[in-house]
Amino acid sequence: MPTNTMKAIRLHDFGGPEVLRYDEVPIPELKPGEVLVHVRAVGVNPPDWYVREGMTNVPPAMRPPLSLPIIPGTDVSGVVEAVAADVADLSAGDEVFGLLRFPSLEGSAYAEYVAAPASNLARKPARIDHAQAAGVPMAGLTAWQFLIELGHDHPSPFQETQHHPMTLDAETTVLINGAAGGVGHFAVQLAKWKRARVVAVASGAHESFLRELGADEFIDYTKSRPAEVAHNVDLVLDTVGGPDSSRFLRTLRRGGALYPVFFGDYDPAETAKLGVTTSGTQVRSNGPQLAELGRLLDAGTLRIAIDSTFPLADARRAHERAARGHIQGKIVLTVA
Repeated sequence: MPTNTMKAIRLHDFGGPEVLRYDEVPIPELKPGEVLVHVRAVGVNPPDWYVREGMTNVPPAMRPPLSLPIIPGTDVSGVVEAVAADVADLSAGDEVFGLLRFPSLEGSAYAEYVAAPASNLARKPARIDHAQAAGVPMAGLTAWQFLIELGHDHPSPFQETQHHPMTLDAETTVLINGAAGGVGHFAVQLAKWKRARVVAVASGAHESFLRELGADEFIDYTKSRPAEVAHNVDLVLDTVGGPDSSRFLRTLRRGGALYPVFFGDYDPAETAKLGVTTSGTQVRSNGPQLAELGRLLDAGTLRIAIDSTFPLADARRAHERAARGHIQGKIVLTVA
């Protein structure tokens, strides 16, 4: 192991992909409960470019403080290099993956080494490589906590009530908007694992991919308005969310629910009239849940799709790829 420094991507200013700088920085020191991970791959997620832009898409009152310079990123896969004295379940040489410290913005994953809370990690599934594993944590846990099990009692910053996932079974129809993306393609598979009928919404280029994952029906939003095509849906998972999410309310049957991954505004009078509810949460790091996803990946029940990979030094190009949209699966940074 190098004695003192490593390469990492840092932000010294907020802005576009050009502000991502490849720097030489100290290797982090371990605190109690942490392990030092030699990073092999890093998953790229929307919060990474939200941080890069200065969180301008978040209302000022809810915007977390950001101190520059900062190493962005939360999703890693790698090999344990060292462990703190109080860590018993992991040892040097173990292959692990995890979502680090989320929803704080202190994951510092865009680096050759990262000090990671052991509780945020799980053993990497043997069936997949590090680049694939790095694409799983945030997207997979988001789909899991929205659809399967919340797994924590932290209040959501976006609503007063606790999120309680709807029970999914063969009698449930789930519409997934943005089905080809990171969260979406896991959500399709998890809903099918629970035997639900899945309606996938994406652009036409992704139809064969989503049908391979188990989608029962496909709606090409470039040709049809999903809100006018789909009816009597039990649950909508809108992985896009935001101001336009309310258009999906009318696809729901009475008693149905809409889960926006990115918060939106909904008219209480409209939801009451339609007899539907909206609910969301904020994904949180969770090693045991990640281990459950790992078992499904090892069993072949889940698969992870990789849109593209870039060397860590080319994080700028990875963010430029993200900005172009129409992503199928995950974008990943690889670390030599």
